[in-house]
Amino acid sequence: MLSGPSGVGKGTLASRVLSACSDVVPSVSCTTREPREGEVDGVDYHFVDDAAFDRLIAEDALLEWAEVHGERYGTLESEVDRAIGRGLSPLLEIDVQGALKVRERRPDAFLIFIEPPSTEELRKRLEGRGTETPDRIELRLANAEREMSCADRYDARVLNDDIDRAAEELIELVRG
Repeated sequence: MLSGPSGVGKGTLASRVLSACSDVVPSVSCTTREPREGEVDGVDYHFVDDAAFDRLIAEDALLEWAEVHGERYGTLESEVDRAIGRGLSPLLEIDVQGALKVRERRPDAFLIFIEPPSTEELRKRLEGRGTETPDRIELRLANAEREMSCADRYDARVLNDDIDRAAEELIELVRG
């Protein structure tokens, strides 16, 4: 399972792992946020409204869920169990709150924290996306400080200062 601050490169690194490891499959999270340009429902996320998300919580259908940056995100437990039942390893790309909740429910989960080289670099990456307002970037950076303070609660940490090197290190961890 991968987590780390917004803008650290989790999505890019997850794609590299999925390309290199045939026994690893993505776990598609649910979210109440609106799709970004190019995102596909059921592929990038399961986009749901607040009422549907409330039902998933009430039915205890989520392995974890959290409110992040004003939106809710969660992992369907049925997706994780389905992958494991097929002999595959589900790759969860989730926020820090969610990762720590998974650790509570599934102590055998292997948690990998993706670290940015610096807060300044994280800011540049978030600004470079062109998808966030300045206020949202500040919120994400404030959350990043809190999230980075939790890195020592993970099984492994990968510094994403160079995408190719970080991907190689991550793939070795996943294969190990």
